[in-house]
Amino acid sequence: MTERVEIEHLLLELYAARVRGDLAAVCATFTHDAYFQVAGASSNASPIVMNALGISEFRPLLAIMIKSFKLSEQIILAMLIDGAQAAVHWRAKVHSRITGSTVLTELIDVVEVRDGRIGSYTEFFVPR
Repeated sequence: MTERVEIEHLLLELYAARVRGDLAAVCATFTHDAYFQVAGASSNASPIVMNALGISEFRPLLAIMIKSFKLSEQIILAMLIDGAQAAVHWRAKVHSRITGSTVLTELIDVVEVRDGRIGSYTEFFVPR
């Protein structure tokens, strides 16, 4: 079983890579067959849902996300780890390279770790 410290380190690695916009490093934190889901609302309250199974499906989605949105001033507000499961509440400024707007966004990630990598990842977000 993966230790709490290892899971915390893995998640911190994931968030640092996202802030840097490093697609390869983000993908390296996931298992090859991971389940990936993002569910939330845009700043105009339109629902956004995306899910994929396996790195070959979600790598292109992550590439678009990283290219379209730059994260800054990211802060982890809470991280709960229980066995191989974790929940992370975090906040960041999200800058759209498409519209030019920046929105402070609250996020909650629900993660399951398997074999030292993320096997399941669901992210919920709401712009503030």
